[in-house]
Amino acid sequence: MTISPIKPQTPASSTSNNWATVEESPLTPDELNKINAYWRAANYLSVGQIYLLDNPLLKEPLKLEHIKPRLLGHWGTTPGLNFIYAHLNRVIKRDDLDMIYIAGPGHGGPALVANVYLEGTYSEYYPDISQDEAGMKALFKQFSFPGGIPSHVAPETPGSIHEGGELGYALSHAYGAAFDNPDLIVACVVGDGEAETGALATAWHSNKFLNPIGDGAVLPILHLNGYKIANPTILARLTQHELESLFVGYGYKPYFVEGSDPETLHQYMAATVDRAIADIRSIQQQARTQGLQGRPCWPMIILRSPKGWTGPAEVDGKKTEGYWRSHQVPFSNMANNPNHIALLENWMKGYKPEELFDKNGTLIPELAELAPKGHRRMGDNPHANGGLLLKALKMPSFQNYAVEVPEPGTTIAQATKVMGEFLRDIIKLNSRSFRLFGPDETASNRLSAVFEESDRTWLAQMYPDDDHLSTDGRVMEVLSEHTCQGWLEGYLLTGRHGLFSCYEAFIHIIDSMFNQHAKWLKTTNDIIWRRPIASLTYLLTSHVWRQDHNGFSHQDPGFIDHVANKKAEVIRVYLPPDANTLLSVTDHCLRSCQYVNVIVAGKQPALQYLDMPSAIKHCTKGIGIWEWASSDRGAEPDLVMACAGDVPTMETLAAVDLLRQHFPELKVRVVNIVDLMKLQPESEHPHGLSDKDFDAIFTTDKPIIFAYHGYPWLIHRLTYRRTNHHNLHVRGYKEEGTTTTPFDMVVLNELDRFHLVMDAIDRVPQLGYAAAYIKQMLQDRLIEHQQYVRQHGDDLPEIRNWKWPYSSPANASNGESESHSSPSH
Repeated sequence: MTISPIKPQTPASSTSNNWATVEESPLTPDELNKINAYWRAANYLSVGQIYLLDNPLLKEPLKLEHIKPRLLGHWGTTPGLNFIYAHLNRVIKRDDLDMIYIAGPGHGGPALVANVYLEGTYSEYYPDISQDEAGMKALFKQFSFPGGIPSHVAPETPGSIHEGGELGYALSHAYGAAFDNPDLIVACVVGDGEAETGALATAWHSNKFLNPIGDGAVLPILHLNGYKIANPTILARLTQHELESLFVGYGYKPYFVEGSDPETLHQYMAATVDRAIADIRSIQQQARTQGLQGRPCWPMIILRSPKGWTGPAEVDGKKTEGYWRSHQVPFSNMANNPNHIALLENWMKGYKPEELFDKNGTLIPELAELAPKGHRRMGDNPHANGGLLLKALKMPSFQNYAVEVPEPGTTIAQATKVMGEFLRDIIKLNSRSFRLFGPDETASNRLSAVFEESDRTWLAQMYPDDDHLSTDGRVMEVLSEHTCQGWLEGYLLTGRHGLFSCYEAFIHIIDSMFNQHAKWLKTTNDIIWRRPIASLTYLLTSHVWRQDHNGFSHQDPGFIDHVANKKAEVIRVYLPPDANTLLSVTDHCLRSCQYVNVIVAGKQPALQYLDMPSAIKHCTKGIGIWEWASSDRGAEPDLVMACAGDVPTMETLAAVDLLRQHFPELKVRVVNIVDLMKLQPESEHPHGLSDKDFDAIFTTDKPIIFAYHGYPWLIHRLTYRRTNHHNLHVRGYKEEGTTTTPFDMVVLNELDRFHLVMDAIDRVPQLGYAAAYIKQMLQDRLIEHQQYVRQHGDDLPEIRNWKWPYSSPANASNGESESHSSPSH
């Protein structure tokens, strides 16, 4: 079969090439014609996915019944993505490169599906999408079709680690994938619309963290096609000098490729990719043989090509190619406009499919030969299915870091400081597969012990008095939550492990990134060839109840609510009340796969409640009656005092202490919740308690006072189906805060011990009218507190120094009830 040679065209613009353009022609005429034909094949398949339901090879005249009734997808960015893929295939095959492809314009889904189909990967993963006419028909039909695949580069697409449903994260994902992958090159296409996002703008600085000795390389390809959905893009309207200055300022060596003439652009792109790969190899070889000589200047490519390239120049007399009208579906309304059917047919036939596919619909051998083989295909690279490469962490025994707790509520320790010692040794044992990510808060969050083993990664300029900076640290800090999240996601998706530490209030910055990752995990659970990856674990500390010094702006526990909206199979939320429970929870989370784990724990000195054996039992169950704090053993409780979170736990225990002092005959049951999802029914969450077990713990008719770390309504949402929900009264954060004392924060939100006791008085009928005197006393104590903190700037001594009164006869053991053992881990 003869492949038509390229015919020279007039370039779209004649701007001077006085910037970094490689004007060389490395392709022979045969190579040029073949790579162009391969590109045509990918474009043909891409258009077919958007439009066709049948007649995939156009063997008969195109009719309305051959066209999808609902046209969905994005054409504008697709030909550029196909163009880049073809050129990367060339160097992968020639140089035996280990490379993956991240498509920032994720709505260019047709391009990536077309290319992994052409290289044979798609049919191997989906045998019903065969490499023949029937398979091509199935390929076309499934795209953006009920029961088929999404229009984005989704988890269903082999070779993808980046959904692209929301723009801004491609480059941080790419760098995360490259860390600790010394042989991997991550080609990352950044769309010019995506380049306008704040997350992407910050991610360019990731080159200051990439070590050419132990890490792989990222090749950013900024694809400027000029327009977003209906507007021009900023970077596409910059002058060449401005663009070059921008990226030189970022620390890159930019190469420019521009035009619309395929012959010229193929040659320039081939030469430029060759030069970029040579630069990468030179940087790595020098660093790996002679040592690191300063921060490298990594190459990048800036490709300018028309939006909707090779598509219809005009539709209904309006400019389409090279304009925003080609962004999605260039034309529709097929049923009412027969001219559009003819236009589509002419468009697709312009790619000359009869030269690209044989009569059976199979790509001709001389073109199929252009694709790499086996795992060198970007669609089949194991790094893009990270679970294939995942190895379990080597974990020290968390019990070795236990805080001694001889008596509950009397010992003081800092939970995250203890956790830092555990993380330090995890880093020591997993020096190339575990990293700690966070926005300049590792020390602030009391995890400083990790610096005994590893420094912060830093390849920018260093001064002699810098603190814990090195070129090969395991601690990744940059003051961009977006970049930290993207790095960690890329690291996990390519088969490694990590943890993200952040102030609780500011984790909201990555709300939508969490959304995308949670959706990815949910989807991949149903894709048989996707292997499980390590869980994404957040440590949220510097939390709402101890942000008294920073004030209202730093007080927000709402990320838990956001997480709880996602599918139960994916999310887990833990509120360990002390250091030993935090150790147990952390060990569990870092061993898990396919979850998003949220751990909320305080960093300030605080009371410790459970020794290590008790902590393990409590965390394994996720919820339990604290017998040592309760007084209802052998009888029905009059009141259930429940708590979740470290500060709510302390206030609950202090309230129980007051109840014992003033109402010694009252039978109180204390329930602590570590695993928040235990509150849901087992039908709603895998960790949920059965109704029988829930009723046994919380009773079916007794009042429940619940002190909760976050917004109270989440507890009601999780428990609204339970028998005793009508007796449940929840105290939590009610958006009251300021710069004040720790205890004043809980008072402002009425979560303090005095309000909890008053709630009990109001809800336990047998306390009778005599309780009015106690209630008045509690109100007086609140007034005294208010006056004291405003005069002295600190909490009352009896508040600051309160400990659990271990002299109480009810304190029989440093444990909890063993009667409810539904496993939480």
